Amino acid sequence: MRKRRSAIEPFDFESLWDYGDPAGTEQKFRSFLPEAADHEDPEYYPQLRTQLARTLSLQRRFKEAHALLDELESSRLEQTPIAHIRYLLERGRTYNSAGQPEKALPLFLEAWKRSLEIGADFYAVDAAHMVAIVKPGKEGLSWNMKAIRFAEASRQDRARGWLGSLYNNTGWSFHEIQDYEKALDLFERALAFRIEQGNPENVRIARWCVARCYRSLGRLREALEIQRALLAEAQAAGKPAGYTHEELGEIFRARGQQDEARPHFQAAFELLSQDPWLAENEPVRLARLKTLGEEEA
Repeated sequence: MRKRRSAIEPFDFESLWDYGDPAGTEQKFRSFLPEAADHEDPEYYPQLRTQLARTLSLQRRFKEAHALLDELESSRLEQTPIAHIRYLLERGRTYNSAGQPEKALPLFLEAWKRSLEIGADFYAVDAAHMVAIVKPGKEGLSWNMKAIRFAEASRQDRARGWLGSLYNNTGWSFHEIQDYEKALDLFERALAFRIEQGNPENVRIARWCVARCYRSLGRLREALEIQRALLAEAQAAGKPAGYTHEELGEIFRARGQQDEARPHFQAAFELLSQDPWLAENEPVRLARLKTLGEEEA
């Protein structure tokens, strides 16, 4: 006898995600597997497995993620269009996280195409923003802007929910090409959106991005004010603040206050060097933090 309900609704996986704790999210999703195969909605089981694969990918367990997705590929995904799109997205994300963007791109483009065909705006935006991540330079920026326009025009609330991330990502794209005024506009739009959503952690991240852009614009006093407030909040909550320490070091350094900068660089190195992704992908950045945090001879 097929079960009429599962522990969660078929399309509510996002509410259970903790992207800061993929291992914990993995265990949560695994707890749903025993009953998932008997769910009355054929979309449920394959979608759950795509999200389980994503938890593995975020833990850099790429072989296991691909193996799980291989099992889905051999099933009848054509009969479950949303699961098929999510399969394409997670296969692409796994390739991209493993440093194979050339394999990821066609999967994201296919997910974009299929999402448009069935009016699945949430996944269309997801696909577009992943294309923007994979595509370099102006082409990636164009896809970011396309994703923003699509989300803003959508009548689907879930699709519009992407706007905070899209404003943030596109802001960084403009920041990378040193168009700081456009970047700040997008960071401020992201902050307003996050405040409206009401998630405190997302609001803190958005404030950090605004302050970072202030530094690029030479608005050091405003940048310092925000970063100091963020550090105080993190310390009061007992949370690490490696990126905030890094920024405070950079602000003080830009102001010529080396003695004030040094302990922040030291704290930033101690905290950020524990991040496996940074250690693997940004060794130069970490080495610089270490050097700037060392006491003068």
